[in-house]
Amino acid sequence: MSLGKMNVRIDIFKEESSKDEEGFVIQEEQLLTSTRAYKENRHGSEAWKNRASFSEASSLFRFRKPRELEVTTDLIIGCKEERYNILSVEDIKERGMYVEVLAEKITGSKG
Repeated sequence: MSLGKMNVRIDIFKEESSKDEEGFVIQEEQLLTSTRAYKENRHGSEAWKNRASFSEASSLFRFRKPRELEVTTDLIIGCKEERYNILSVEDIKERGMYVEVLAEKITGSKG
């Protein structure tokens, strides 16, 4: 994986729920790390056909595995003012150097 292809800046967040003094639940995002990544959006290529088991995935991210962080499906990726739920995490070639993440874009409801 060349650094030239890793041209998108991403942030990895953890969402935490807490209650305010009035008892209402509020969601807070805690920034865990920022890194550069390769991003590929879903399209009709052969590679995306092979990923049919994750049909709700809208984007693929590849990035260097952060040493201080275990990337799991509980985390959220932020990229260019958009948020993505992590659906699948895979260690590329099982070397512990790079991670491939399939993610679903989070869309807000109108109303």
